[in-house]
Amino acid sequence: MPARSDVVMDAKKISRALTRIAHEILEHNSGAESVVLIGILTRGAPLARRIAATIKKLEGIEVPVGLMDISLYRDDVHSKLDQPIVQRTDILFDLVDRNVVIVDDVLFTGRTIRSALDQINDFGRPRTVQLAVLVDRGHRELPIKADYVGANIPTARTDQVVVQLEEKDGADQVRVERRAGKSASRKSVGTEKNAGGDK
Repeated sequence: MPARSDVVMDAKKISRALTRIAHEILEHNSGAESVVLIGILTRGAPLARRIAATIKKLEGIEVPVGLMDISLYRDDVHSKLDQPIVQRTDILFDLVDRNVVIVDDVLFTGRTIRSALDQINDFGRPRTVQLAVLVDRGHRELPIKADYVGANIPTARTDQVVVQLEEKDGADQVRVERRAGKSASRKSVGTEKNAGGDK
């Protein structure tokens, strides 16, 4: 059990963050014509759809949205006792010469994003690959930085960031569960993935 659980983003803050990210994507890419969004399953997918819906309201352009399961691309997949449940990857459009924006809920070590980059290479060579995340909690293990961030939330490495979304959990909320101990087991870090968080 966590020593303390703090709500750091409610539904209004999440909505404002995603609206800001949509505006920033449009500004950075000089509009939406070349943009495609790819949401990392599980909670990156509904976030990508929300950003696409906001872009449509702002620009009147239907931005393609793909879904990506990076389970088999993770560099630690063979070291885990519990094998991943493979979902699906649906990218039904060409990535060549497009500005691809990967969307995920939480950026932590960066290993999920590295896996996503590996998978994107299998679909072609985009013009650019950009990263949008709802939460950046720090503690990177790889040199990966988000282009668009909803909120930077300071955490201890042992904390657990839990993202809940209406589409998956019935409500919008981000909370940080503070751990009392000084170190986290691999199991506790893995639990964060299931709750909605990067690894």
